[in-house]
Amino acid sequence: MKLIVGLGNPGKQYEHTRHNIGFEVIDALSERMQIPLDQAKFKGIYGFRVIDGEKVFLLKPLTYMNLSGESIVALMNYYQINEEDLVVIYDDLDLPVGKIRLRQKGSAGGHNGIKSIISHLGINEFNRIRVGINRPSNGMSIVDYVLGRFSKEETEEVKIAVDKSAEACEDWIKKPFLQVMNTYN
Repeated sequence: MKLIVGLGNPGKQYEHTRHNIGFEVIDALSERMQIPLDQAKFKGIYGFRVIDGEKVFLLKPLTYMNLSGESIVALMNYYQINEEDLVVIYDDLDLPVGKIRLRQKGSAGGHNGIKSIISHLGINEFNRIRVGINRPSNGMSIVDYVLGRFSKEETEEVKIAVDKSAEACEDWIKKPFLQVMNTYN
């Protein structure tokens, strides 16, 4: 079994904001892999399908970013999914817009969604795809920045990053995460 989670905040007002890039990747995967997100449980919306003999889950926690771990751990416990079969996709202020970075472990780096996951899992060793959103350059607060939308100039780079992240997830279903990391980093 594989669990692919995209982090974001629920609600129309957060759609297409920098903080919701994880949700955008899950939406892209849902379409590409024909996995409808049609089940509401575990404080999230999710769907699953068997692909190449592997049961693949897509999850969008609806707990708001700071409590993402609650939703993820509830689904993992129910379906008995191991930590090594989890990948989490989220926004990263320390990467340029459009850049992605795959990692198998690390700190939360100030990201409240990742802090919640580490707290609920009790480990910091799980697969991640960090999608660059850059830092604000004009003195804007971090909160206002991450809850803001991408500029027109950034939109094409974001689309490419979403597609690359989705491709990496599709590859991970067939290959070890370390091999996928070497391909996409």
